[in-house]
Amino acid sequence: MPRSVVTQLMFEGKAEEAMNLYVSLFNGSVTAVEKYRTGEHGPEGTIKRAEFTIAGHRLACIDSPMPHAFTFTPSASLFVECADEAELDAAFATLSAGGAVLMPPGGYGFSKKFTWVSDRFGVSWQLNLA
Repeated sequence: MPRSVVTQLMFEGKAEEAMNLYVSLFNGSVTAVEKYRTGEHGPEGTIKRAEFTIAGHRLACIDSPMPHAFTFTPSASLFVECADEAELDAAFATLSAGGAVLMPPGGYGFSKKFTWVSDRFGVSWQLNLA
């Protein structure tokens, strides 16, 4: 049996910026940060591995030391149950800025209000008001 499951996000030089945005938006916390040092495989100062939590969910992120031909896809997303409409609206405004709106905020029959966005880093978020 696994000890734990953590959502891992891989960026190319934007891991720290993304992590800090998510932590500030969802009142989370950074629990560990390890950065590349001079002479290591990745660019100095970028994230070798960092861990953080948002709403009790554990995530980790890295900056890939090598470019790759893929990025995030909306088929894997973070689903957030928002406490109220103000929280959903604020998260939508922040996450959609510079990103893409996949489903605009609205009532889709399965919730009072729902939206699906891809943020400026390419990470997909489903925001729901039950």
